[in-house]
Amino acid sequence: MAIHGIVTIDQHHQINFLLKSDGMNSMGVLVRRLFLFGSLGFLSLIVACGGSGGAGDAISSSNPPGTSNPPSTGAITLKPPKLSFSDTGLSVSDGVTRNGLWAVDSDYSWEFSLDQGVTWTIGSGKSFEVKGDGPKMIWVRARDDAGNKSEIVVVTCVLDTMAPAPVAVSSSVDGFTRSLQVTGLEANAKWEYSLDNQISWHAGSGSALGTLGNGLSMVWIRQVDLAGNASASQVFDLQAAGSSMSHEASTNPLQPSKMAEGLLTMLIHGVVVRGDADYVRWDIPKNHRVKSVRLVRYVSEDAIAFYAIQSSNVFDAGVDVSRMLVYGHMGPADLNRNVLANISPEKLGEGPMTIWFQQTGTLPTEYAIEIILQAVN
Repeated sequence: MAIHGIVTIDQHHQINFLLKSDGMNSMGVLVRRLFLFGSLGFLSLIVACGGSGGAGDAISSSNPPGTSNPPSTGAITLKPPKLSFSDTGLSVSDGVTRNGLWAVDSDYSWEFSLDQGVTWTIGSGKSFEVKGDGPKMIWVRARDDAGNKSEIVVVTCVLDTMAPAPVAVSSSVDGFTRSLQVTGLEANAKWEYSLDNQISWHAGSGSALGTLGNGLSMVWIRQVDLAGNASASQVFDLQAAGSSMSHEASTNPLQPSKMAEGLLTMLIHGVVVRGDADYVRWDIPKNHRVKSVRLVRYVSEDAIAFYAIQSSNVFDAGVDVSRMLVYGHMGPADLNRNVLANISPEKLGEGPMTIWFQQTGTLPTEYAIEIILQAVN
């Protein structure tokens, strides 16, 4: 038996499902899922259909298996409600969330079931909350005082409100690079770091944070699970006695300080004043490229500093901007801006890069610049 289906969705996210069957001579059940991404999370409509005899067309109903269609005589089928929820976490379209609040948009009264229609709870207001961690299947329908009901809308999500355990952080030294190794991540979790006492957080990549410089002291690291729950943070003091975590970046453009290889997340940090430029080099391995270079910390009464990047193992461009990959001013207004956003990917691949950072004024400037590498096919 061959079954052919045609699905159409209009601008109101209404689904029309037309089935054509060849030789459908027994009752059948067909399940289709409609995923609505973004702030609506994802909505799955369970569609049942059946037919008998020769080839024919059947228009579907959204009643789940085990429920009955409204009576064909004297009954009114109400417009079903629309549901939405806040899909939190690393993805806003996977249905995994730490927020169990569902918003209901209905032209009528409504009710919901958490046990696949065994029991129903009359809704109140414009929302209801699902509690208890784990997968959830929720049935919702509209109803009126006369007993008329809508088709049942079935939605699913996974509720996770438990914070993950703190990560473990250990340090290692490779040349002038001090790396903080991050272990203990949950499956599909990501790690983040903070440089401002946990006020703001930056997503890390790979399994370690590499640092080179003498400007930073405290670094906080935590993990965030798939639902968006954050762990308690671990703090690491880069300037602690005996830690040997401080390095004054080279002032010689032909002998820049060099970052250790094998890192995907790197921080160049320091304190510069007039006449004290910093030159630091990093190497991009094969099948990788630079994803971003961002200023993530800037502390100074002088709001303007200078930077330039050259695709070379030294910075010998001098002031010839035609030999620079990118250059310009950096200050508070540039925080978190990717200065390579407009550079073609072909120029960001395998090979060395060297950055020049300098304060031309007399006021000291504390800075931190983040470099993120990514694998490419």
